[in-house]
Amino acid sequence: QLQASGGGLVQAGGSLRLSCAASGRTSSTYAVGWFRQAPGKEREFVATISWSGGWTYYEDSVKGRFTISRDNAKNTVYLQMNSLKPEDTAVYYCAASVRRHLSARRDEYDYWGQGTQVTVSS
Repeated sequence: QLQASGGGLVQAGGSLRLSCAASGRTSSTYAVGWFRQAPGKEREFVATISWSGGWTYYEDSVKGRFTISRDNAKNTVYLQMNSLKPEDTAVYYCAASVRRHLSARRDEYDYWGQGTQVTVSS
């Protein structure tokens, strides 16, 4: 089970840190990704991190602004979001994958958490 939290309302240029806490079968051996879905749009990939934390991959529009990390002792993955823009407004979801490779594909993630709303005002 995955539980996402940390969303909220922030002004453009501000920061938020999202957390994804894992429990049950979703263990620290899984890769974890963040996706987001804006109103009227498809869910899109944001970032992903390997089970060890040694490998990460980002969608181009968030590179240099967002940082994904994990603390396996706490079974938690974080998404630090800086320099937020109004176009970052969306519901953010975390997901876990049993596959060994990093993926940006939604269909390669096996477990999903509920979303957390991020709203960036201009």
